[in-house]
Amino acid sequence: MPDTMFHSLQFVPLLPLHLIYVLAGLCLLLTAVGFLRRMRGTVLRLVASALLLFWLSGPHILHKQYRTLPETALVLVDQSPSMDLKQRATVARQAASILNSHVPEGLSLRTVTVRGSHGSGTRLTEALAQAATDIPPDQFAGAIMITDGESSDAGSHLPDSLNPPDGHEGHTTVPLHVLLTASGEEKDRRLRILQAPPYAVIGQPATLKVEIDDAGPDTTPGAPATLSVRTDGGEPMEMQVQTGTPQTIEIPITHPGKTLISLSASELPGEVSTLNNRDVISVNGVRDRLKVLLVSGAPNQGERVWRRLLKADPSVDLVHFTILRPPSKDDGTPLSDLALIPFPIRELFYQKINQFDLIILDGFENQAILPQSYLRNIARFVRSGGGLFLIAGPEFTGPGSLQDTPLGDVLPAHVAPDASSIVTGRFRPHMTDEGLRHPVTSDLLGAPSGSSLPASSPDHQPTTSPGEWGPWYRYLRPDSTSGDVLLETGEKTPLLVLNRVEQGRVALMLSDQIWLWSRGEDGGGPQAELLRRISHWLMKEPDLEEDRLLARFEDGDLHVTLHSVRDTPPSSVSVRAPDGQQTTLALKTTGTGTASAFMTADQPGIWEISDGTHRIFAAPPLEDPAEYGELRATASLLKPVVTASRGSIRWIGDNPKKMTIPTLTLASSSHFASDNNALSFPQRHASVMTGSDSRALLPSWLVLCCFLALMLLAWYRENRP
Repeated sequence: MPDTMFHSLQFVPLLPLHLIYVLAGLCLLLTAVGFLRRMRGTVLRLVASALLLFWLSGPHILHKQYRTLPETALVLVDQSPSMDLKQRATVARQAASILNSHVPEGLSLRTVTVRGSHGSGTRLTEALAQAATDIPPDQFAGAIMITDGESSDAGSHLPDSLNPPDGHEGHTTVPLHVLLTASGEEKDRRLRILQAPPYAVIGQPATLKVEIDDAGPDTTPGAPATLSVRTDGGEPMEMQVQTGTPQTIEIPITHPGKTLISLSASELPGEVSTLNNRDVISVNGVRDRLKVLLVSGAPNQGERVWRRLLKADPSVDLVHFTILRPPSKDDGTPLSDLALIPFPIRELFYQKINQFDLIILDGFENQAILPQSYLRNIARFVRSGGGLFLIAGPEFTGPGSLQDTPLGDVLPAHVAPDASSIVTGRFRPHMTDEGLRHPVTSDLLGAPSGSSLPASSPDHQPTTSPGEWGPWYRYLRPDSTSGDVLLETGEKTPLLVLNRVEQGRVALMLSDQIWLWSRGEDGGGPQAELLRRISHWLMKEPDLEEDRLLARFEDGDLHVTLHSVRDTPPSSVSVRAPDGQQTTLALKTTGTGTASAFMTADQPGIWEISDGTHRIFAAPPLEDPAEYGELRATASLLKPVVTASRGSIRWIGDNPKKMTIPTLTLASSSHFASDNNALSFPQRHASVMTGSDSRALLPSWLVLCCFLALMLLAWYRENRP
């Protein structure tokens, strides 16, 4: 830019100012005396004194050189996900390139690329404010946004970045110009989820509230549309709705875990995209307060452990009875003197048995407490889908053993009714090969890696090695088992057996000393966690299923994981994309009983994964839902701030080969305006001083000559007759 010269006057006193003030005072005093006495030449002496004082004040002419700085304008190029539609992103980049290649003299452009904001949409105003902080306020000429017009932080008020200081204790509004990557206002249909519960009780419907909105030219609220609802990849349910009107939908929740609900709206003729016409909602099915019946055959050490464990779970309603006095006991005490609650066997095992999810019998010895019909009810309860957990001790081999009742048909093990079945002696429980794979026992804290000491040598005291659980001292030796043996003794004798009986599940612990772990006996063990897992497996918690097929989306890939306790698990899974395309995905072993695989999955919607036995569904989450809420190119959001800044909005087209790019011009700060072919920016006249020099206004020789001449003339005038 050319240099500009500016001149100014400055003073560099030759004497200290106080001496100059004293001399000025003396001069004024002598001049006043001269005027009072009417002395000739007083005026000439006054002029000479003023000339001398002016010279002593050191007047200098200062010459400053300034260079005008170029104005800087920001170019914000929108490259958010919504710009991937059509060729918007390409148009925006090429438009920015053309603008940068035709910059007028005195103006410079600074280009900033704006991406999505990870959940909050495209924030163009925020990006403008951040970029403007790096530009001196008096050089900021304005901004150009090349976008589709979808800015989540657009407002009606002028942001501070477009009203910078002008260097004179004021502010100057600079323009915001918007170049829209389309040929005109577009229209779009949008499906909005107004209400969706994250959880729902199994057996009850989940209530959703949705709305279909149309926006753009030639659209009116109340137009007919079709709403399609699909649950877990099932057959779609279609309903006729009106746009702009909220719709309430009830979806039945039939199983625990995630239920995927896919919703889609019919296409609006001429709309820009159907990406926001559909959405997927995940509702987690939960049980409404799991009901557990705990019956302790007699007071025992493990009773408190059970109560503490089940009472601590807020999702469990516990009903607990301890049998203190069986009906066969008669010591002559009158019934009126007994402070015991009668055992409500009819209510529990006949009237309300189907209200429970799990029955736990801890050291229960029948002894004519439950009639055979009630025991058949428990067996029927298991077969119809209930859970049963038995902790067996010496009473299991006695005459009142439950295995000799109709309940024995559903038990996973049988113990011979003689004393040899009760084994006493120190032993350490450890996991079987099945236990290492089963979710109930896999990854338990401190799981032992080797065999424990055989119970037949109780006098031998083993050393406790790292990773071993604490010892127990009694267990039952079964003569037959069915189901999965997860824990065993050092003699390879089953200790924990799980089995499925028709629709229900049964667990049998062949020892009543798991409570020793809670006391920390020789290191203890994961007693609370193990009992919790067994209880929740019996109540069919999805995360504890033996064979589980899981799917999740990460960075645009579908990750599939298969957990299986089978000796020969499936080696591949079938994947069906939302468009119906089938893909076979080979699984690779990643651990004990675990295999996984992944594939690229870029289609929105519900994906179906199956291993031949299990079928699950998964849906990729939207990275930025706010970004896909509005997809049409529009000037309505940015128009208020553009108008307030005296800028302009131009439609440059959506074809990179047929764009209409205006030129850039600089105009007077108070008269700038943009015509149809140009984007105008105000001249802020910012400058920087490049140099300066100064010289004396009055040369010393000239002042001396003038002073002497005036004094001589005053003397001559005074002495003239």
